Amino acid sequence: MQFLRGGGSGGGGGAGAGGMAWEVLKRHFSRKRALDVRRINPKVPKEEAVAISGRLLQILADHGPLTVGNTWNHAKDAGINGLNSKTHMKILLKWMTGRRIVKLSCVPAGNSKKFLYSPYSADPEKAEEVVSPEPSKASSPGGKATKGQPKKRATALH
Repeated sequence: MQFLRGGGSGGGGGAGAGGMAWEVLKRHFSRKRALDVRRINPKVPKEEAVAISGRLLQILADHGPLTVGNTWNHAKDAGINGLNSKTHMKILLKWMTGRRIVKLSCVPAGNSKKFLYSPYSADPEKAEEVVSPEPSKASSPGGKATKGQPKKRATALH
């Protein structure tokens, strides 16, 4: 089992090409496999899942990008039939993400992050308008860095 120890005459583990190959293999197999969101079971018949997802999509379209908690509050107020719990709603949101009905985006909020669900749109310009949060208080007062860059790019291209 010399090949498992990293190779090389010293047997130092990290020395030589064998050691690097071993480290790459070890790193590759130690990672968890990515979740295939296309194969998520919505836990209800497909017709019912489609009906529930239509109502959830309507909530997301009406109230803008929402967190899971805010989506659950709106879903409770709407009284969606077939939606059993917040966990069931999260499963359905993942199912909808895999089918490209909704998309999940990450927005920095201070020192933490917010994960927002919004309706999926094929047009990237519309998607940026829907997902972009309100201007934060932590941004620079003039906003020169963000406003000046697109203008320079636009003049350089034309």
